[in-house]
Amino acid sequence: MDKKLLHTPEGVRDIYGAEYTKKLTVETWILDKIRSYGYEDIQTPTFEFFDVFSKEVGTTPSRELYKFFDKEGETLVLRPDFTPSMARCAAKYFMDENVPIRFCYVGNTFTNTSSLQGKLKEVTQMGAELIGDASVEADAELAALIIEALLDTGIHDFQLSIGNVEYFKGICIEAGLDEETELELREYISGKNYFGAEELLTDRNIKPEFREVLLKVTDLFGSMEALAQAKSFVHNSRSLAAIERLEKLYEALRLYGVEKYVSFDLGMLSMYNYYTGVIFKAYTYGVGEAIVTGGRYDTLLGHFGKEAPAIGFMIVIDDLMSALSRQNINVHTPQKAELIEYTYETYKEALTTAGRLRKEGKKVVLCPKKAKEKVL
Repeated sequence: MDKKLLHTPEGVRDIYGAEYTKKLTVETWILDKIRSYGYEDIQTPTFEFFDVFSKEVGTTPSRELYKFFDKEGETLVLRPDFTPSMARCAAKYFMDENVPIRFCYVGNTFTNTSSLQGKLKEVTQMGAELIGDASVEADAELAALIIEALLDTGIHDFQLSIGNVEYFKGICIEAGLDEETELELREYISGKNYFGAEELLTDRNIKPEFREVLLKVTDLFGSMEALAQAKSFVHNSRSLAAIERLEKLYEALRLYGVEKYVSFDLGMLSMYNYYTGVIFKAYTYGVGEAIVTGGRYDTLLGHFGKEAPAIGFMIVIDDLMSALSRQNINVHTPQKAELIEYTYETYKEALTTAGRLRKEGKKVVLCPKKAKEKVL
């Protein structure tokens, strides 16, 4: 036998036994919390038409997609991200709906990249989407739901960082940046690459006063004081409205009683260009990347023919499990199965006992009793 067949490709792995039981248990806890807010389950296909995740949509770069063809020659991709699928589904089945709709989901996503530094190419994501509500109260609902869901898993040492891409966009427009420069600058600022951002702005001959403000964005993070500082740096209405939105969001989160888990970061910009306003990232120790990402995508559904505001988040379950393990947080799993051994003569009695226990909700394993070796 080819030993290669016994191993998985790079970036994917098998999960089984106690580890998988813990993962399913955590997923159940999170889903129960999301459903308690009135979100309904939805399942979308594992693969979609390429155009659902095209450059125009603003999702994962084409080079990082797993692409293949169907028998008609259509280009298909394994989903790298749930949000465009949710938007497509909402546009198809709820085109005429005028009331907010709430989805929740769980499933695997696939990213074909070689620069993962040990990260998985297939991960389980779980999340929620609120479509048709543009209010700051909707922003607060999703932010509070993230915090409460994480607390239910046993993690208490984490921070939900909140930004607003409109603050950055307002400065870019005021400074006269073209779309290409804005996207390139977004990557530098999101990666906290101050020197790369400075070099780009200098090369594009951006006026010193705007260059200074754009570079300061990388330092605008922390508590409410960071918002006050951010407000003092700008004069354009778009950026000021973004700060006002975050201030109102904080007040709403105080009503939920979760404000101690919240911080702000005006330099936080997602790799997904479909985000249009408030964005989220949750961090905890033991994991280098955000375990939760999300935000508002008010124009995404328009790509599929339905104009509607929307906001959502997704939790990377695999990273969350790593955090739980490294923080020594015990996941209490359901009881193990009770073992009942039997012989040929006792099989009927054992089967009756097992049936009774299973009806009582207990787990039972029937196992043939091994014959004891004779002692010489």
